[in-house]
Amino acid sequence: MGIVKSVLRLATWWNGSTLGTWLFTALKGRKVGEDAAGNVFYTSRNGQRRWVIYNGEPEASRVSPDWHGWLHHTWDETPTVKPLAHKAWEQPHQVNLTGSAAAYAPSGSIRRAAPADRADYEAWQPE
Repeated sequence: MGIVKSVLRLATWWNGSTLGTWLFTALKGRKVGEDAAGNVFYTSRNGQRRWVIYNGEPEASRVSPDWHGWLHHTWDETPTVKPLAHKAWEQPHQVNLTGSAAAYAPSGSIRRAAPADRADYEAWQPE
């Protein structure tokens, strides 16, 4: 089962890097750092291309703002070399929670549980 899992991981993009990305990274990539979520960041040997190999599901919101700026050539130094200064009021980076159980549900939403001691309405029953 271990071999099948390894082959499946290389053949499908939702399991990390595909075979093409893995080969490109092995041949032309240079590891420059890793974030707290376990995502690994690479650059080409000439420094023109930058990319990330996600740890788990490939979701762009899992990249912190520090690394996002580096990936998009906003600054040249990686956050491991020159970390961004954060204000005391800033909260830590959080991934996009849309579609998960932890997503925001306003009052009145069908996803928010109603209090058990009261009913919002009385259902109509035909006679």
